[in-house]
Amino acid sequence: MREAAELHGFINGAVAMGYVVAALFFLSFWRKTRDALFLAFAGAFLLLGLAQPLPTLLGLPDEQQAPIYLVRLAAFLLIIWAILRKNMQGGRR
Repeated sequence: MREAAELHGFINGAVAMGYVVAALFFLSFWRKTRDALFLAFAGAFLLLGLAQPLPTLLGLPDEQQAPIYLVRLAAFLLIIWAILRKNMQGGRR
C-alpha cells in the first residue's frame, strides 16, 4: 500500500512538472509577442501545476480534495476567458 502512495506522489510531481514546463513555454511566447493570450495560458498552466501536487503534499484523503478543484476550475476559466477575449477582438491588435 505504501508503494502505491509513493508512486501516486511521484506521478503527481511529474504531471506538475509538465504543467510548469508548459507555463514556461507560454511565458516565453508571451515575451516574444506580448500577446495576452499566451500570458493567460501561462497563468492557467501555472495554476494547474500548483494544484496537481497539493492533495499529496497536504495528505488529503479523496473526500477532502474538493477545494483543490476550485483552483483547477479557475485555471480553466482563465483559459476560456482568454480565448473569448481573443475572439472578440477579431482582427484588431
